[in-house]
Amino acid sequence: MPRYALKIEYHGAPFAGWQRQNDQKTVQGAIEDALARLEPRAHTIAAAGRTDAGVHALAQVAHCDMERDWDPFRLSEALNYHLKPAPVAIVDCAQVAADWHARFSALQRRYLFRILMRRAPATHQSGLVWQVKQDLDVAAMREGAAHLIGRHDFTTFRSTICQAESPTKTLDHLEVRSVETPAGPEIHFDVRARSFLHNQVRSFVGTLERVGAGSWHPDQVGVALQARDRAACGPVCPPQGLYLAHVDYNIAPFESA
Repeated sequence: MPRYALKIEYHGAPFAGWQRQNDQKTVQGAIEDALARLEPRAHTIAAAGRTDAGVHALAQVAHCDMERDWDPFRLSEALNYHLKPAPVAIVDCAQVAADWHARFSALQRRYLFRILMRRAPATHQSGLVWQVKQDLDVAAMREGAAHLIGRHDFTTFRSTICQAESPTKTLDHLEVRSVETPAGPEIHFDVRARSFLHNQVRSFVGTLERVGAGSWHPDQVGVALQARDRAACGPVCPPQGLYLAHVDYNIAPFESA
């Protein structure tokens, strides 16, 4: 059975996350239903990351096994036809080796988080950003973020329902930057690691927002990290500003990568 890698973009608002659930709409379920329209049978796809309810993707990667030898372009076009009107799009498709795996072959995952700073309600960006009404101190947030980079026990920033075997992870990169947009000033968080704990990025951002607002000193982030206690974490921010932005592989499966 030929295997295909899919690069997937989606708006997470209508979905109860990536992972298939019997009684709720999910991104995985929508794509598997579309695959069943092309080859009528049960389909199971695997993804690089299982995003939560309300989380978006710019470049989620999944793989599927087909019985027919599909031209990748025709497969992506057929899937997009059957995915309508769901806010899910296959933006690239490539045939890969039979042992290639969207999750286990991944070397690094990159997430983007967007905070919009303005008092007026968001209109065009509604559901795509976390809106805060006050200006945040980006320099202080950068200082706080520096405590998190490297290999640590991230128990403080791990959901109580996280199923990972260990809370120890290596955070490769955490950049906090100001971005001017037509809708107003935004703060973007660029977060990169091989793998993440459940709610880890949203826990980081929620804690760093408290630093930017002046409620926390930047050094308190390090204290919270060393506490290895979920109760020491700042508030977990809402999901709508979070995007799975990129997945790295040893050999990029897509021509546009």
